[in-house]
Amino acid sequence: MTENAPVRGIDPRAPRFGAWITSALLLAATFLGLVEVGGFRFSAAFWLTLVIAALFLWGVLSPSTAPWGVLFRRVVRPRLDPPAELEDPRPPRFAQGVGLFVVAAGLILHLVGVPLALPIATAMAFIAAFLNAAFGFCLGCQLYLLLQRAGLVGRAAPAS
Repeated sequence: MTENAPVRGIDPRAPRFGAWITSALLLAATFLGLVEVGGFRFSAAFWLTLVIAALFLWGVLSPSTAPWGVLFRRVVRPRLDPPAELEDPRPPRFAQGVGLFVVAAGLILHLVGVPLALPIATAMAFIAAFLNAAFGFCLGCQLYLLLQRAGLVGRAAPAS
């Protein structure tokens, strides 16, 4: 898609809905990571965080088929009034990538033996997801907008 091509908007309530579910999963992973410190590397916290990372990856690669978006479109949105306005899907998609990066870093550091890397990473991702869910403040979206203003993302590729 080029910069001049129109971007189909998304219901701004959908990313917030997904953020509530993601927040709950990340909070559980953080709790498990804290109670399992010093334990087995392939613990419940590791596997739950791996699932969360896969969900983030799914949200980046195919947001229209990601589970929370499908659940919102099929179950929640039909029960709501239409949104007042639609939003650009690129910032929430970028935010999914930021979440993936954070939890992947935690997983990798956990596997190489860095103590508390996993619960710290999941706690950081939880804070971001909770801010989005509860207050509509998307940290990853704000980062996208800063990078867009700097001309690093969201622009058409220069002609060679």
